[in-house]
Amino acid sequence: MTTNRIIDITELALRDAHQSLIATRLGIEDMTGACRDLDNAGYWSIECWGGATYDSCIRFLNEDPWERLRTFKRLMPKTPLQMLLRGQNLLGYRHYQDEVVERFCNKSAENGMDVFRIFDALNDLRNIETSVRAVKKAGGHAQGTICYTVSPIHTTSLFVDQAKRLQDMGVDSLCIKDMAALIKPQAAYDIVKGIKEACGNDLRVHIHAHATTGVTLVSLMKAVEAGADCVDTAISSMSLGPGHNPTESFIEMLEGTGYTTRVDPEKVYKVKNHFMTMLGRYSEFLSKVTGVETEIFKSQIPGGMLSNMESQLKQQGAGDRMKEVLEEIPRVRKDTGYVPLVTPSSQIVGTQAVLNVLMGRYKVLTGEFADLMLGYYGAVSGEKNPDVVKMAQEHAHKKPIHCRPANLLKPEWDKLRREALALTGCNGTDEDVLTYAMFPQVAAKFFAERHEGPRNLGRDPETGESETQPAEGHQGAITGPITYSVTLSGRQHKVTVTPYQ
Repeated sequence: MTTNRIIDITELALRDAHQSLIATRLGIEDMTGACRDLDNAGYWSIECWGGATYDSCIRFLNEDPWERLRTFKRLMPKTPLQMLLRGQNLLGYRHYQDEVVERFCNKSAENGMDVFRIFDALNDLRNIETSVRAVKKAGGHAQGTICYTVSPIHTTSLFVDQAKRLQDMGVDSLCIKDMAALIKPQAAYDIVKGIKEACGNDLRVHIHAHATTGVTLVSLMKAVEAGADCVDTAISSMSLGPGHNPTESFIEMLEGTGYTTRVDPEKVYKVKNHFMTMLGRYSEFLSKVTGVETEIFKSQIPGGMLSNMESQLKQQGAGDRMKEVLEEIPRVRKDTGYVPLVTPSSQIVGTQAVLNVLMGRYKVLTGEFADLMLGYYGAVSGEKNPDVVKMAQEHAHKKPIHCRPANLLKPEWDKLRREALALTGCNGTDEDVLTYAMFPQVAAKFFAERHEGPRNLGRDPETGESETQPAEGHQGAITGPITYSVTLSGRQHKVTVTPYQ
């Protein structure tokens, strides 16, 4: 047994926890009261930015995400702040030209971000190289990330090889990101053990896992036994369901094992009580997934995405065909070369499966699915179905590519800046230009209304009233609509779906 090895913890309460449980609606004023205890608790880092939080700030909360970051840095000066970054996609749903990526990473570090967890939905490591380089240049901690998924080709040796490539890229640490609670205990042990043996103990290994399937608390323990240095958890009052494993449970689990943490249980208890009080105010946004969903092992679609597809089917008068869609998703995924299902690939595969069920297999292709098949999102680890690739080529009227997709992009910063500065309320800073670059349509409305100040969507427990009513169709861990272009019988149609991560 290892004696007194310290296991670090990253706390997720300020980002992924409320993203997963209450649709990223938690207002800044309901977070600040916990910051002192979070900062003094002894966490390795506190995840508080990126993912859908940036989108939700400007879309629903009328809150400047950059000001949120600066506030967190001011209130938590001792503990490294951490964000989730979608590599070449940054926080948006398309690839950005390298200069935009570099400017975003630099400004994020300048405003207080310390640790950048950088991933690519396809595990195409070419799509994170620019971010890693930019983060290191800005003095930040670049954490290379492998999206965990299960398929005939996703073996331990494949994940270990990806880890070695990330190490060669110069990442400061490595994360195994299990966004759908798929990683079972033995797999967690084998992968961490394999990475440690191949890369050496100098490369820190972190593990991020959701709790939805009910098995991943054991997986965290097995990862620790295999040599993991840090685990992600969420305070118990904001855990489980489609969220994460409880911080307190993980700490208690280590008792008598020879492993320990630096985290102070008394400070954690205060944080728990803070969010226990606040969470009830957001009950209308609470995910309907409250128990265990082992069906995810088959579809690999996260819970929030499942509810979104149910909504799509009901809108088409086909609510009774969900079982067919769940059976179709693995077939579509196989045709793509077994892409991991995380934003945006989960939306692309899920929407194509819906269309296959409603219209016939590949009778209708979204433009995004065609781009995925043709390499415009990046390379996949498996072999694509050549017949579907041919259909995609005919649909999109363009050829497959094999280069890094961002190589095809022309410089765009000056254009983005001109467009942003033309908007009412844009303050002319690089931060505002970057907000426009991420979400151009939403940013225009936000800039115009920013002077009104943040909106808190929590309901008063006595009156039952909230300052702003929620937008319809945004329940569960869903945010940020994406519009797909679909060609049917020679005519273009628009299909809008809401992403989940």
